[in-house]
Amino acid sequence: MTALPDGLRLRRAHPQDLDDIMWLEHSSFPTDAWSASQMSGELYSPHGYYVVVETTEGGAPTVVGYAGLSSLAGNPVADVQTIAVSADHRGRGIGRVLFTELLDEARRRGVREVFLEVRADNPVAQAMYTAFGFERIAVRPRYYQPDGVDAWVMRAELVPIAGPGPIGQEALDG
Repeated sequence: MTALPDGLRLRRAHPQDLDDIMWLEHSSFPTDAWSASQMSGELYSPHGYYVVVETTEGGAPTVVGYAGLSSLAGNPVADVQTIAVSADHRGRGIGRVLFTELLDEARRRGVREVFLEVRADNPVAQAMYTAFGFERIAVRPRYYQPDGVDAWVMRAELVPIAGPGPIGQEALDG
C-alpha cells in the first residue's frame, strides 16, 4: 500500500467533518457537487464507510481528501460513492490510500464485487481504478449533470481477506 506523506493521517470520517468535506466537494466538483444534506445522510448512514485524510502539522487539522463506500450488511456488493483530493495535494498518493482503505473495508464486510461510476473525461481516475483491477462494464450516457458527461460504470471482484475483524476506530485514529 502507498504510505501517506509526512504530516497527513487517515481516519474515519465523523459527521462533524461535513463542512470540511463539503468545501472540498464543491471545489472538486463545481458543477455537480452533492448537497450538504446528501453528504450528511451518507456520513450518518449505517451502511456507509467514509474516511478522510487530514493534515496533522501546523494549526487546526484540515481535510485534504475523503472517500466513501456503501454496502448493506450481508450484501456481497458495494458501491464506491465518492472520492476527492484537494487540488494542491493531488499526485502524492492520497487518492490511492483512500481507495485502498475503501477496498479493505469492503473485504472486511465480506464484499465480493465493488462498483463505481467515473466521469468519461477523467483519465487519471480511470487509470487508478484500472490499476486496482476495475474493468469498464457499461456507459451511462449524460450521467453527470449539468455537464452531460457520460459515466463509465466499472466493476472489480474482490478476494476476501483472512484475519481479524474490522479495524477499530482507534487503529484509524492512531
